[in-house]
Amino acid sequence: MPLKSREAYELDRPSFDHHSHSSDSDVDEFDPLRDTKRPYRDDASQPLRSVFDSEKSFAAIGAPRSIRAWTRLRFFGFLVLMFVATIVLLFSAGGLWVYKSGTPPDGESEPWYPAPRGGTVQLWKRSYQRAADLVGQMTLVEKVNITTGTGWSMGMCVGNTGPVDRLGFPSLCLQDGPLGLRFADNATAFPAGITVGASWNKQLMYDRGRAHGLEARLKGINVILGPSVGPLGRLPAGGRNFEGFGADPVLQGIAAARTIRGIQSQGVMATIKHFVGNEQEHFRQSWEWATPNAISSNIDDRTLHELYAWPFAEAVRAGVASVMCSYNQVNNSYACQNSKLLNGVLKDELGFQGFIQSDWLAQRSGVASALAGLDMSMPGDGLIWTDGKSLWGSELTRAVLNGSIPVERVNDMVLRIVASWYQLGQDDDRRWPNVTSGGGPNFSSWTNEKVGKLHPGSPDSDDEGVVNQFVPVRTTAEGGDHDALARKIAREGIVLVKNEGGILPIPRSAHGLATKAKDGKLRIGIFGEDAFPNAKGDNACPDRGCNEGTLAMGWGSGAVELPYLVSPAEALHKDFDNATIQLTDWNTNSARRVDGTAATQDLCLVFVNSDAGEGFIAWKDVKGDRNDLYTQKGGDELVKAVAANCGGKNEHGEAVRDTIVVLHTVGPVILERWIDLPGVKGVLIAHLPGQESGNALTDVLFGDYNPSGHLPYTIGKTEDDYGPDSKILRSANALVPQQNFTEGLYIDYRYYDKMNITPRYEFGYGLSYTEFKLSGLFIHPLGDVNTSLPLPRSHRDEPRPPHLDLQVPDPAEAVLPEGMKQLKKYVYPYISSVKEIKQGHYDYPEGYSHWHEQSQAGGGEGGNPDLYTKAVSVQASITNTGLVKGEAVVQIYVTLPDTTIDLVSNETVPLDTPVRQLRGFEKVLIEPDSRLQTRFSLTRKDLSYWDVRQQNWVLPDGQFSVCVGFSSRNLPQCGSFELRGGGNSWPEEEGHPGDEHTDNL
Repeated sequence: MPLKSREAYELDRPSFDHHSHSSDSDVDEFDPLRDTKRPYRDDASQPLRSVFDSEKSFAAIGAPRSIRAWTRLRFFGFLVLMFVATIVLLFSAGGLWVYKSGTPPDGESEPWYPAPRGGTVQLWKRSYQRAADLVGQMTLVEKVNITTGTGWSMGMCVGNTGPVDRLGFPSLCLQDGPLGLRFADNATAFPAGITVGASWNKQLMYDRGRAHGLEARLKGINVILGPSVGPLGRLPAGGRNFEGFGADPVLQGIAAARTIRGIQSQGVMATIKHFVGNEQEHFRQSWEWATPNAISSNIDDRTLHELYAWPFAEAVRAGVASVMCSYNQVNNSYACQNSKLLNGVLKDELGFQGFIQSDWLAQRSGVASALAGLDMSMPGDGLIWTDGKSLWGSELTRAVLNGSIPVERVNDMVLRIVASWYQLGQDDDRRWPNVTSGGGPNFSSWTNEKVGKLHPGSPDSDDEGVVNQFVPVRTTAEGGDHDALARKIAREGIVLVKNEGGILPIPRSAHGLATKAKDGKLRIGIFGEDAFPNAKGDNACPDRGCNEGTLAMGWGSGAVELPYLVSPAEALHKDFDNATIQLTDWNTNSARRVDGTAATQDLCLVFVNSDAGEGFIAWKDVKGDRNDLYTQKGGDELVKAVAANCGGKNEHGEAVRDTIVVLHTVGPVILERWIDLPGVKGVLIAHLPGQESGNALTDVLFGDYNPSGHLPYTIGKTEDDYGPDSKILRSANALVPQQNFTEGLYIDYRYYDKMNITPRYEFGYGLSYTEFKLSGLFIHPLGDVNTSLPLPRSHRDEPRPPHLDLQVPDPAEAVLPEGMKQLKKYVYPYISSVKEIKQGHYDYPEGYSHWHEQSQAGGGEGGNPDLYTKAVSVQASITNTGLVKGEAVVQIYVTLPDTTIDLVSNETVPLDTPVRQLRGFEKVLIEPDSRLQTRFSLTRKDLSYWDVRQQNWVLPDGQFSVCVGFSSRNLPQCGSFELRGGGNSWPEEEGHPGDEHTDNL
């Protein structure tokens, strides 16, 4: 709908309507001053628009064609009923049901306007200068073309922006995802993020990112839609947890920063996602779950900063080019139009210099989202897939011409995108040739054929050409062997959690081993569907949206096409000595009659799994989020049956032979049904290993590689042990489903520690084939941190943002060129006629005319540079006391004082803080009988908490504890030190500290 009329303007800006019952409300805000949850202000235009555009529910991010059609049929009947019910509720009841369902009408948070301009960091200064030179030559429609996607499947990639051919600026190709290149051929299917997190290997995090970036560049991809740190892992059954690195902000932050540096070392823009609070798949989008509004994640300010925004800060500090805002609402405001989050937290406080892009169709308004800080609309469509009715495109052009959006805001959007392009060196035509020289994407997301449509999303597009060039990128002279790298990551992400009697490693040959078989061959049984490939093919299920065969990755837009998949059974058959060992395959999860087969074995290997994924796909009754935390497809029953009968039974009714269980999983799995069975001697959690699954597993099983993985989450004994707020919200509790993060800082191991609950296996836990010992802890405060607050924000060295012409252009310049052919549903930036533009008075949101005070927590990429001043040095000795070399994961945890000085009253007050918090880790290779030193640096931020009243990080006075060990509950070396903040006075001539990266990164 055009923005030229007041009615359309209000509809497109639901955040800024004012009703008689909401005098000071602003739906697109998050309250930074309160620990209470910000209530929702009812806005009639927003749900009504969702109702009339209800086809939005028929697709989700990255939904393939077949899935979208299937989803339409599945939800159509229910949507009709919901449509009628919603109309009745909203019109006849005046929205009363919304209020009575616990969704208050008034918003109470501050506005954060206008959007901070980019170009205020020295490291980006040159790129912004060059961007200003280029953007200064652009017309309005050329600027809009860069900010708006051309529509779903209107180009070769999942996201495509419009080019500015006249000035040599290309269409940007944006492509999923976090573990590889979605829809691309001949590319590596790397282990998923959860596997990388389980490796605790910083170098591998970087190497995987570098390989990922190189493959993207060789495929012509400008922007990778990864890595992911949201969801963080608040809910252990969350469907997309596997895309991230684990249930801790520091682990996530370090892994993300390393990955980003790796990706961007190849000149490809990385995207950190999903900002923020996207912790479950149920209700994540309007209408996807038959509710007119997405879920609201209600997060208090301290929790936001100390948990959910922490890894994003590390990503920004690493120089990430793009941030993707999420589908959900945050404190009852859509994340992609929440001015406090985008303008206040990301662009001001964290000093983000790149561009914010929407998740695919996460943009829910036009003017509101632009003013709130969104810079790029993806994929360009409006509220419905492939409708061609963009909320930006020509509507953004109108909004600038009629005065709804300042020219300065659009200039900044474009500058941020173009500056990112320069920052990553994508103007270098040697690495990034233009389209006429053979550049651009050399693959198609929409067909596997060599020749195909150039704009397959348009019903009247008949332009065809070579769309797939089948460029191999897995092994190159420039990047080396990525298959070998994938295997290395997969094996380091395997966690040995049980090894009773040293059953592992096992020998390849049976020489010298006893067997009751007459032929003298050792019998080894391979049990479980998860050991074998999907009989229909590795990529039979679109976006890996099923649990068939061995589990290599979760499903959704975060999955990729497998170039091949080495199943565990294939690798085992290849590696065992066939002359002395006979293998028996039981390639089903059925426990019926398995006892007889198990009884004839000398060793039993059982494979089980637990799968999940993105919410636009449902496998059986698993709709994105897992239904529970147990193995799927009867896995637990299979383990019990095999473990009870392996090798037959003795006089006590116990199995004569041993069982080893291998678990492929997206996250925590409750093991209590069989973990203590006497027959279960070994357990390996292999996570999501990608294409090299079987090879990585045999490396560990046979002892070619000493297992070094550690859990990036806690494995509890019951689902309830994770806490009352740890469950998926599966039934809508309001027209806007409300999810209150009332647990605050206490998720995963933090909750277990607070409640003194004993887990089965704690966060950070992992065994080895050798033994390690820590000693000689040394803690040395450096004396460089002597104030409660970081140094005041300094503008001394900040560049000034570029200044471009702010004049509203002549509308005639934006009119569609005469004779230009337009494709249906393709998103264009042009207006049809000058008559469409009607100048008028359009009220900006409350607070827009007042320049918001800048955050003292800001001042550099990732926040105030003084936050990263090293405060304490810690070191310890680690010795390999075993017989084989191995890699130890040394972890450092910090405990803050339980009291602090209130900076307003100067009184001592209690400080509610976790028992311990991970603040760093190192993975070191140690030979037998050797000793090494491990060193850590703790920064001001590592030792601070977020003070809601100060709106800053505060270093508490008192005694801090530091523990070093091998998991969150195995911490043999502990010590303490005291810091006295000394108030808030700073030396007058104190220089602003450098933006140093800690050893922990």
